[in-house]
Amino acid sequence: MAALQSLFAADVRGIWNDLRLEWLDEDEDLPENAVEFAHELLCGVSRSHLGLDNVITRYAPAWPVSQLSVIDRNILRIALFELIYTPETPRKTAINEAVELAKIFGSESSARFVNGVLGSAMSGLESGEIVTIEPVPEGR
Repeated sequence: MAALQSLFAADVRGIWNDLRLEWLDEDEDLPENAVEFAHELLCGVSRSHLGLDNVITRYAPAWPVSQLSVIDRNILRIALFELIYTPETPRKTAINEAVELAKIFGSESSARFVNGVLGSAMSGLESGEIVTIEPVPEGR
């Protein structure tokens, strides 16, 4: 959730470099691996957001990325990053987590929309349509 909040703020500000997990509660007793994974998501999505947006456009052509709600757009970016770049994360788990985030933070139709886009993208991954996306080099 901290990664989603930080990406939401970056998207609203239009500033994608030098991101930090701004909303990670220091009193929260998170395992170190959870904090590391949140950092991986934050850094990976921030460097790959343009390529991830192209994937969103491919699987939701009727919905221009710029017109999606900021929350839906970033939930999709996180889940797509997980699907493409973190093979240790089961694909169905990544999709289910994204749908749950959409239920909590999105609109009434967000969960269904997120599930549909990610289901189509998962099919694209399985068929080889999506291989990888070139991330922006660090420091840009």
